[in-house]
This record gives sequence, C-alpha cells and structure tokens, in this order.
Amino acid sequence: MAGSITTPVDDGGGVRKRSSSLTSFSPSSSSSSSSSSSSSAASGLAIPVVVHDDLNDTSPLLTPSPSPSPSPRKRKIIRGSHFTPRALAVGLLVGLIICFSNMYFGLQTGWVSTMTMPASLLGFGIFRLLRDRLGDLPFSPVENVLVQTVAGSMAIMPLGCGFVGVVPAMEYLLREEEMGPVRMGLWRGCVWGVGLCFFGVVFAVPLRRQVLIREQLKFPSGFSTAVLISVLHGQTKGVEEAGGERKNPHGFASLVGDDESSYGGEEVRDGEEEDNKKSEGWKRNVRLLIVCFLLSGISTFATYFLPVLRNIPIFGSVAASTWLWTLNPSLAYVGQGIIMGPATTLHMLLGAVVGWGVLSPLAKNKGWAPGPVSDWEHGSKGWIVWVSLAIMLADSVVSLGYLAFRSVRLYWPRMKGVLPKSVRNLLSGGRQGYASLLTTDSSSESEDGGPLLAETEEEKEHDDAPPDQQISNKVVSIGLAASIIFCVGCIHYVFGDLVPLYATITAVFMALVLSIMGVRALGETDLNPVSGISKLAQLFFAFIIPQSNKSSVLINLVAGAVSEAGALQAGDLMQDLKTGHLLGAAPKAQFWGQVIGATAGAVASAFIYQLYTSVYTIPGDLFQVPTGYVWIFTARLVTGEGLPPMAKEWAVGAALLFAVTTAARTSMTRTKRLQALVPGGIAVAVGMYNVPSFTLARTIGGLLSWWWRSYKGWQDTPLIVLASGFILGEGFLSIVNLIMQSAGVPHL
Repeated sequence: MAGSITTPVDDGGGVRKRSSSLTSFSPSSSSSSSSSSSSSAASGLAIPVVVHDDLNDTSPLLTPSPSPSPSPRKRKIIRGSHFTPRALAVGLLVGLIICFSNMYFGLQTGWVSTMTMPASLLGFGIFRLLRDRLGDLPFSPVENVLVQTVAGSMAIMPLGCGFVGVVPAMEYLLREEEMGPVRMGLWRGCVWGVGLCFFGVVFAVPLRRQVLIREQLKFPSGFSTAVLISVLHGQTKGVEEAGGERKNPHGFASLVGDDESSYGGEEVRDGEEEDNKKSEGWKRNVRLLIVCFLLSGISTFATYFLPVLRNIPIFGSVAASTWLWTLNPSLAYVGQGIIMGPATTLHMLLGAVVGWGVLSPLAKNKGWAPGPVSDWEHGSKGWIVWVSLAIMLADSVVSLGYLAFRSVRLYWPRMKGVLPKSVRNLLSGGRQGYASLLTTDSSSESEDGGPLLAETEEEKEHDDAPPDQQISNKVVSIGLAASIIFCVGCIHYVFGDLVPLYATITAVFMALVLSIMGVRALGETDLNPVSGISKLAQLFFAFIIPQSNKSSVLINLVAGAVSEAGALQAGDLMQDLKTGHLLGAAPKAQFWGQVIGATAGAVASAFIYQLYTSVYTIPGDLFQVPTGYVWIFTARLVTGEGLPPMAKEWAVGAALLFAVTTAARTSMTRTKRLQALVPGGIAVAVGMYNVPSFTLARTIGGLLSWWWRSYKGWQDTPLIVLASGFILGEGFLSIVNLIMQSAGVPHL
C-alpha cells in the first residue's frame, strides 16, 4: 500500500511519490534551469499541432455561454515520432533496473518510487551517447516522454501487484485457520500480476479530460518531469514562455516554444557557446548520477561481507540489542530522505521516537507485549503496529472523506437539478462555489453564484492533442470491459472458490470509484493515497463479508490489493499524461506505452519476487516485509480479531488525535509552512512500524536536503539526481549480492 505525503510514501502507509518538483521553475516563475539542460538534437518527423496560445485564467474551464471568439491560434511543430521501438526498448531497460531496485527496497521497508525524472535523464544519456548512430532521427522530447512512461509503469509493479506487501502476507503470514498460507509460485504470480495491471490504466483515460483539460490540476511531479525533459532537449524558450503572464502554463504543448528553433537539433542552435553550456550541464548531472551510483553500489557490496554495517549501535549495545535502536548507514535510504524532504522525515522520526522510544518500552515493561521486542506476534514490535494502523486508518478516513466532499462540490453545478433544495444549500456553502477548487486565480460565475462549466468544442480541441492522437472512446469502452473481466478471471484462476466472484467484482468497481479520489489527490497535492485507499477497501469488505466465512481474511487482502492496484495505475498514467500534455506528446502513444510497461513489469516483478524469496528468508533480518504485517494486521483487525492487551485503548486514542491533526493539515493547504509543522499521520505511522535504523538514515537525508537547499543554494534537479544515484546504486548492486547469496559465498 503506498501513499505519499508530500514525498514518497511506502507501501502500507509507505510513501510513494515520484520526484520532488523543480524549484528552478514553477507556473508562476519565469526562470529556467539552464545548467542542467542539453542541446539534444530534436529534428525528425514534424507534426503540426494547433494550440491556443493566449488563454485567460478562466479558459477553458469556466467560459460563459455564449463565449467570446477565441484568440488566434498559433501553429506549433512537435518534432519526432511519438511511439518508436527504440524508445520502448530503452524504457523497458531503465524500468527493469528500477523494478529490481523497488522490489529490494519494498521488501525491506515498503518504499517504492517510479523515478520518472531519473528515467528521463538516463534515457537522454543513452541516446546522447548513441547520437552519432542516429543519423537523421535524433532523440526527441516526445520520445523521452515515452521512455519515462514505460519505465515508470514498469517500475511501480512490485507495489501495484502487491509483491512487497499483500503477497508476502498471503504466503508467509496467513494462518491455516485463515485458509493460508497461499503459495502462488511463478506462474500464478504472473497471472495475478497481469490481471491487476490493466483496468486502472484504462479507467484513467476518461478522467484525463476532466483533470488535465478542464480543471488543469497541477500534478507537480509530472510538471517537473516535463520541465526537465524540455530543458534537456534545449526547449528553454518554451519553459520561459510558460512562465510568462499570458501563456497558460498547463495548456497543451505549453513547454514547447513557438519558434521552430526551440526544438533544436544541434543544427539550429544559435552558437557553439550556448550548445557547450547546455552540454556541460547535462554532463554534470550524468557525472553526479554515476558517482553516486558507484559509491552506493560499493557500500552495498561491502555490506554483504560485513552485515554488521547494516546495524550500527550508535546509542550503545543495550539500546541496539534490546530496543532495536541502530543506524543503517545506507546511502540509498539517505537518498530516499533527500527526496522525501525534511518535513516528512522529521515526522517519521517523531513516529520512531514515540513508537520505539516510548510505546515499545512501555508495552514491554507493563507486560502487554511479553515476548522479545523483535517478535511481531508477541513482542512490542507487533504491539505498536496496532497503534500505527489506527493512525493510518484515521488519516485515511479524514483525508479521503475531505477529498470526497470537495469532489461533490466540484460537480455541484451539474447536480443542481437533481438534488433537493436543502441538500443544495448545504453543499454550496455560499457563493464561492467552484472557484476555490481550481488551480486558476479567477472564475466566471452564473447569476445565482454557481460557476459556469460550459466550454465550446473549439476550445476543447485547441487546448488538447489532435483527435487522431487521442485514445478513442471505442478503445476505452472495450478495454475497460475486457480488463475488468480479465482481472476477475485471473483472480478466480489464482484463488479458486476461496474468493467468491461477487467479492472480486465488488472490489474492482470499488477500486474504480476510489481511484477517482486518488487521481484528484495526486493532481492537487502530488500524493496518491493508495495506502489509505486500500485500507478503506479492507474496512468496507469487513461489512459485506461475514466473519463466519473462513476465507474472510484472505478476501479482505485481495480486495485491498485490487483497490491499491487500480488507484496506483490510474495515478501513475495521469502523471505521465500531464508530462506528455505539456510537451505535446500523443496520449495514445503514452497509453500503449503504459500498457506494455505494466505488462512487462508485472511479469518481471513475479520473477524477481521468486528470486528473492528463494534465496533469502522472508521475513528475515534483511527483508522484514513490514508492510506485509500491516496488511495482515489490518485484515485481522477489521474482521474481528481481538487486539493485544491495552492496544485497543492506545489505538483509539492515537486515532482520535491524528483525526484532529489530519483535519488541521487539510485546512492549511495555502499555508505550507504552517502545515509542515503539523505531523502527518501516514509519515508518523511509517516511522512507527519500520525499525529505527531506516528512519534515522532517511532523517539524515531529509536534513541534508534542507541544508543543501537553504545554505548551499542547490536546486531540486541535482538533488534528485544525487538521491536517485544512491537509490539505484544499492538497488542494482543488490542483484550482485543476490547472486553471491545463492552461490553460497560466505560472509565475514
């Protein structure tokens, strides 16, 4: 289960965010980061696209009827093919590396990231090295969009298919009386993964026009990735224009300059000096990525021979052996902290201090958790998970409930003629109506105070991709029906009669509804609360599946996994579509790229999972699968299993406290600094159920990112590159450690 606070969040409460936004450019700024740009060639197939270039703040969202004549259109040239075998191949290669990395970190802590910005940089670097062989077909920005789309869709499948959480829970933690354990094996694991990877992708397509075209939600990570690609390929003029006052920064091809030279292959550059400057910026980022990759890889290789390096007793031997307070000086976890940022990592540290520094000793000394501290079943390690679960549930209910209420108000104008007057008055809450929900600064209103949603067909057309580049309604209709039937069939094949068909069908349709909230949350906050979505699904299924059903826990796990997969896939595609929308890429190409990447990722994840589980002990010292325990504990909690002594009282108190803090945070969306001071429920819970060694390393990374930004003036791009190098280095070299472990190479 993954969620993201304002940063990556791990599965089961864990953070799953893509990459932090670029401080070098925002919709309100007019500067660009030329230091990380490159003069990549971008000539090739030219596709003229008509776009509207002088939109006011309210168009095309809130256009009164009749509307004034639209501003003159300007023709833009999108160079390069939108879907090429070479971009697909590079995307699959990069995605496979990130997929291995995500499986490794996911089994350790539940942390998963799509790393679309590093994927774009790696794709650009590969083609840059091969540019002499490309001839008249240089690597274009729209090809880079396809690379990061395929890589990202493949990268998230360890989480999307549940291989870092729900599958270990079924295979290793489900008891016999709960109809477990359920051993999937390689073949059934592939069937399970492929069954989950399509319906969320297809369902995201109908949401695109609403959230990207009409509302123009920000999708900060998708926006940042688009800016990075634009700068890498020398389209700095488009970036500068998007920061201007007249140009809509979220419109179609808004990061594409009007001048043909802004697409620049090197043959249209205005001088060697500018080209060398951009080339040097690109080389600097690649060098940083390689150096960080090697440093992290070497330290990972060393930990195989010296496992003690993973748990350094910085607070003394007693604190380490009895209370599990150690430090894992992994550069990868430092990199995760850099991406998460100081606020989230400090909230996680607060969770670790409360959980492992206060509640764990209290439960142990009071006899509520008499077993060893490290025992999930009878020790305080398992006892504090119940408290963290309550915090996550409270955070999920409040935040998603607030989002659902906002969604109702969003569609309020269309409901006027349907709802009774008393309900309309309750929901409208005055004359502000729709305006506060938009990313724009102003809106047009009707005479009765409600917003006007009408938009002309002409406006829709010229602020979107050409019709021939969009996914047809026929494909969506057939694809959605087929993917739902396919998902239901795959789950029935894997579990047979243990999971009834009505439960699976209900889970899929519930996933579709919940994915709407996930997409909206991602667009507004850069957070896809899939951990909360999965827990709401588990809570809902506790009411429709009788506890007398022996498979109730297993059904609960499957329902949560389906909801998580749908929301995760829909959100990931929407971020990618935002990136492509800003750069003029064809949605159709991205859609099929996502389908191919997700399919490859599902199969690859099943293979990688079998490799790790056949070589390492799961759960064990290296792979504790904490999110697996979160899954199974949640299922048992909502299906009526009793809690350990005093866990109920502390869990209820924690839930009430964080329901209040979450409500406070949601009301502070316009005061980010004040919001950062209020602990986020998901972050605190993650710090509570993960052992302190990981949280301490992430906190170091968060503080380093604050120091580099505040005192060294680093921008986000080099920080993300640095962090990604650390993460990919350990993730990739873990493959070498896996091979040595399977070969029986001895530890020192």
